[in-house]
Amino acid sequence: MRAEAAGDPGPWRQQAILGRSDWDADALRDIVRDYVIEHLADDDAVLVIDETGFLKQGKASCGVARQYTGSAGKITNCQIGVFAAYVSRHGHAFIDRALYLPKEWTDDPDRLEAAYVPADVGFATKPKLATRTIARAIAASVPFKWVAGDTVYGVGDIEQQLRRAGKGYVLGVSSAHVLLDLPCFQLGDLERAERW
Repeated sequence: MRAEAAGDPGPWRQQAILGRSDWDADALRDIVRDYVIEHLADDDAVLVIDETGFLKQGKASCGVARQYTGSAGKITNCQIGVFAAYVSRHGHAFIDRALYLPKEWTDDPDRLEAAYVPADVGFATKPKLATRTIARAIAASVPFKWVAGDTVYGVGDIEQQLRRAGKGYVLGVSSAHVLLDLPCFQLGDLERAERW
């Protein structure tokens, strides 16, 4: 399909570009991000952080493991990617990504080497991957006002990072999360909120 869209007579040129060339994935990510910002930039934009799963068979694909993915709605064999999408009144597009490597991968140096994972890559939680993604956006002067994310990202370092950067955020929290030290609420306010 890609070859057809490009007007190529067959798939060979596209296969050569995608499968036989050396890619600097991070440099390509930065080119895409800069292109998106050039066309969609807005100071009121939102950076949306979310993960998605890619269903896989076998165990050789980098990061593949039995883990929960919303793509299937269950625990299954998959890879998980953490993504950042830039959303403005002009449109939306992905600007960053990170592959989540489960501990069973990062604890197995031979497996990492066989999958060509760089030696300096270690275990990082999905929220940690998200903080790195947000930090890259801030370092690249990506204009955005807010970050949105679900309960995976709702408590911890991301909130602190965004407060320090002066960014707003809408982050989900688990229903089991306990809120402590609510000085702005009166007891009656809490009782009314519980009834509501």
